[in-house]
Amino acid sequence: MKLNDLIKNIDVLKVENAKDVEITGLSYNSKTVNKGDIFICLKGENTDGHKFAQMAYENGAVAFFLEDELDFVCDCPKIFVKSTKHSIADLSAAFYDNPSKNINLIGVTGTNGKTTVTHLLQKIVEENGQKCGLIGTLGYKMSSADTYHEAKHTTPQAPELQHNFSRMLEAGVKNVMMEVSSHALEQNRTGCCSFNGAVLTNLTQDHLDYHITMNNYFEAKAILFKNLEISSEKGAFAVINKDDEYAQRFIDVTKNGAKIYTYGVKNNADVTAKNIEFSIHGAKFDCETPFGSTKLNLQLNGMFSVYNALAALTTGLAMGIKLETIKKALEETPSVAGRFEIVNKEPLVIVDYAHTPDGLENVLKAAREITPKTSKLICLFGCGGDRDATKRPKMGAIADKLADKVIVTSDNPRSENPDLIISDIMAGIKSVSADRIFVEADRREAIKYIKKIADKTDVAVVAGKGHEDYQILNDRTIHFDDREEVREVFKTSSPV
Repeated sequence: MKLNDLIKNIDVLKVENAKDVEITGLSYNSKTVNKGDIFICLKGENTDGHKFAQMAYENGAVAFFLEDELDFVCDCPKIFVKSTKHSIADLSAAFYDNPSKNINLIGVTGTNGKTTVTHLLQKIVEENGQKCGLIGTLGYKMSSADTYHEAKHTTPQAPELQHNFSRMLEAGVKNVMMEVSSHALEQNRTGCCSFNGAVLTNLTQDHLDYHITMNNYFEAKAILFKNLEISSEKGAFAVINKDDEYAQRFIDVTKNGAKIYTYGVKNNADVTAKNIEFSIHGAKFDCETPFGSTKLNLQLNGMFSVYNALAALTTGLAMGIKLETIKKALEETPSVAGRFEIVNKEPLVIVDYAHTPDGLENVLKAAREITPKTSKLICLFGCGGDRDATKRPKMGAIADKLADKVIVTSDNPRSENPDLIISDIMAGIKSVSADRIFVEADRREAIKYIKKIADKTDVAVVAGKGHEDYQILNDRTIHFDDREEVREVFKTSSPV
């Protein structure tokens, strides 16, 4: 694509060394620049791409997209914008010819549940006979049968995101279910994305190290609902959890012209679940909708799974899919990797991604539902380093209140001292009984301890990492998968 065509609809401050060169790619990493790329000088929290522009030039960059003057001389075109962080989305969409305008793009946002809801939606759309792609925490997929392709973030940076949309369109995929993080919305990674639907799972404390306040966190999430694509060709809609305390605020900010659907258990929502029951086999409940009623028998478990299923079901109805088709897809869907995933039967060991106060509370309540009355509920968890420290004592208090025995350990300590993180957690734990509370900074040893204290009928929740297969330490990242560790510890037991 010629440079002039690429930037013609972008708010440019000025252009230096104007030449209509051929642009063959986009890059914001100087190490991976290819000849013919335009290099985007991104300013991040810890790095400034302007400092790596010369390396990009030496590696083949033929133009620069930037905010500040460069500290070296070159005759390449320089396109100056107010903010490369916000304009990178415009540049990326233009380069790939705005692919999302030709896609039924549904964005799912919230603190917890995004991954499960997007996977359920992919199954529903495919059960309806349509191709459906997925983008999120686990990577991106062209279909449910496809393997995950790696993504660096829950919501990729704009060049990768628009490239994924383009690839999906080329493969005939015209439906995409996407997890949309608050960081991506605030940083405008999703700028120029034409969302036909926005789904809210919930809004509880997380990422306050970045957003500082819950109001800022809400405002970031609200961007998705404010910017829905309203057109005569594709009707936009919002699906909102009416039981969430922020529900009305999301309803109020949803773009005029978008149809609003609500779901819930406690309040008078459009789609509701009643007569809910849990067992080791999953959750079952009666579902009432404006399009009829049905009974659902899920393989997924816990009250949070009921909410996730309701979110997906309501979204399917909003897209015009029949209730019986949605029911079939939901009932046939197994648990998502690392989401209330049972990895051992005796004792029952569940691995879950819960890493927020609300997430940990939800998973422990779900585990309690299937713990025999004469058996123990064990909780193993830690908190991440270099992240919101205010949630640590809250999670300690939740574990102390809901579990019979608590094992406090490490979870990606990063640059922080694991013992200090554990001290923050312990500040929320009232119990001082050595028989109830056990501390072991080494996560592998902590998992081994489950075997020492668990009887065959007990239930243990290993929370925080879920699908992750690494542990981030101060000086290195090591391979570490909770599921592998549990299976190794209980290899003589009854694996799932």
